[in-house]
Amino acid sequence: MTMWVFGYGSLLWNPGFPVARSERATLIGYARSFCMSSIHHRGTEDEPGLVLALDEQDDAQCKGLALAVQPGHEDRTLQELRERELISSAYVEKMLDVHLETGNTVNAVTYVIEKDHVQYCGGMPLEEQAQIIAHAVGGRGPNTEYLYNTAEHLAEIGLRDSDLEWLAQRVRDITA
Repeated sequence: MTMWVFGYGSLLWNPGFPVARSERATLIGYARSFCMSSIHHRGTEDEPGLVLALDEQDDAQCKGLALAVQPGHEDRTLQELRERELISSAYVEKMLDVHLETGNTVNAVTYVIEKDHVQYCGGMPLEEQAQIIAHAVGGRGPNTEYLYNTAEHLAEIGLRDSDLEWLAQRVRDITA
């Protein structure tokens, strides 16, 4: 049985595990947004950055990639994903159905934001997000790099995100 992982942010461009194949997919009931304060990877406790998370919302949908884990790497992949994604318990690991463009539905490991967690910051205006992202740096590098890579990879695979594109341009203007 194939292990699937749903990628909507950094997993698009840095999965960190061997991918046997990837397919464009849609997750229903969640929106991709910069709704998680980052105090480890893209910011610090003193100067938090922002990272993407799946925010549960009625009538929302998120387009991303369903990533099939190379057979034989499932246990190690899950262990490494948990170390990476569950560093502060702001994400919750769920098995959710994602709908592939081919018409099939697969159950995928998916990381969604815990709205009761202190790092949840949903509903922040885009301009405020841009100001934070433009200046934050964390253990995995500048917050700008995270934004730019995600926006570029979404565009490359034909899944443009107008909010991320606006943010990328605004952050470029701020940092110029």
